[in-house]
Amino acid sequence: MALFYRSAALLLKPYRASQLLPSAAHLYSSGAQNNYILVEKRGEKRNVGFIQLNRPEAYNALCDDMMTEMGNALDAFEVDKDIGAIVITGSDHIFAVCADNEEMQNRATKEYLRRNVLDHWNRVSTVKKPVIAAVNGFALGGGCELAMMCDIIYAGENAMFGQPEILLGTIPGVWGTQRLCNAVGKSLAMELLLTGDKINAQVAKQSGLVNKVYPVDQLVSEAIRCGEKIAAHSKKITAMVKESVNAVFPWLNNNE
Repeated sequence: MALFYRSAALLLKPYRASQLLPSAAHLYSSGAQNNYILVEKRGEKRNVGFIQLNRPEAYNALCDDMMTEMGNALDAFEVDKDIGAIVITGSDHIFAVCADNEEMQNRATKEYLRRNVLDHWNRVSTVKKPVIAAVNGFALGGGCELAMMCDIIYAGENAMFGQPEILLGTIPGVWGTQRLCNAVGKSLAMELLLTGDKINAQVAKQSGLVNKVYPVDQLVSEAIRCGEKIAAHSKKITAMVKESVNAVFPWLNNNE
């Protein structure tokens, strides 16, 4: 874990850990037996699936077990006839900062490329129901990639986005280069990827990465409200809309 915490410290400098970890009051309850996420139904009609990243001791760093749990939750929401949209969020100060570098280091790069062991991380982008990312705080590295896998991104006023992998001597590993370029254009994508710089919520909105920006304490409720609007429509039609839009970008669902 020492490598992970050094990497996280580099990416989040100069912020203190006490500023980033969520309080227990901001964690949602869940009946599911998950170690890294909290899952429930939200909205007046309980028709919005809700997933909250819940790994505060590691700044919500994405790991294989977390993404497996998320895939299982998405699979359950996919077949749930009551659910019409899904919201993914983190805490008030951290969405997710990166992939778990300790876990990555334990597997050689060639192993990842040969076995496509990250393919199931892409489940967020292949689920048929619309997915909304509600991003407060830092969405860096794998966290930014996770947000970009979603169909809509709402950001809190304190949100920060970036792909700072170059600062750690690597590159985005879950199609982040392609998604970022698609979202903000080649020039800004190149600048962010090659410098490791971050952009705030307002710049992210102006560049097309983010749909809307809200106060931190209103973000999740606004994302759920959007999910309720979507869920009020025909699930077959919303799935067709999503498929038709994504057909313009065939590589979005291409794991090769």
